[in-house]
Amino acid sequence: MYKQLLFLALGLAFSLSLTAQRPPETAQEYDKNYRRRIQQEYIYGVYIPSDLGDAFNQLNQLTDRESVQKFRQADEEMAVRKLHFSLGRWIIHNWGFYEGSRLSHSLKQMGLHHPDDMARFIIRSYHRSLNKKPIGAKEQVEALAEARQAAHLQRLTQGKVLQEERKPGKDSTLQGQ
Repeated sequence: MYKQLLFLALGLAFSLSLTAQRPPETAQEYDKNYRRRIQQEYIYGVYIPSDLGDAFNQLNQLTDRESVQKFRQADEEMAVRKLHFSLGRWIIHNWGFYEGSRLSHSLKQMGLHHPDDMARFIIRSYHRSLNKKPIGAKEQVEALAEARQAAHLQRLTQGKVLQEERKPGKDSTLQGQ
């Protein structure tokens, strides 16, 4: 009996993986999927906020009062840094920032393109909103873009060459042999 149940469970698990949705294979498929997703109010049963204000409302509904108060009282930089790998990851995953959603599309139109930057922007803006400070969206977007560009340039300039290959050319010593 135990073997039959195990066999049935394994068979069911493998059959579910066969029917799983494939990722887009072409740019056209990706674009079609993206255009569909940015129109949806719910993705995989999760409500997707339409804009920053709607995101704040959702965070207020989803978070208990005590946690919101702790977050509000925390230093802004510390709150953004500490919550990026918890709340930030939740936002990125559940609100569909990698595959596209109506919120990520709204943030892209503001100039934010990387999911990590989108999450940081939401967390910082939410903190400022709770503390009745100006959100400063334009300044935040510019600062995030500059930081991303600086990190990219640093990776390029400080990168280590793992292996260098040279092809024999006209002046190669191998040709004369």
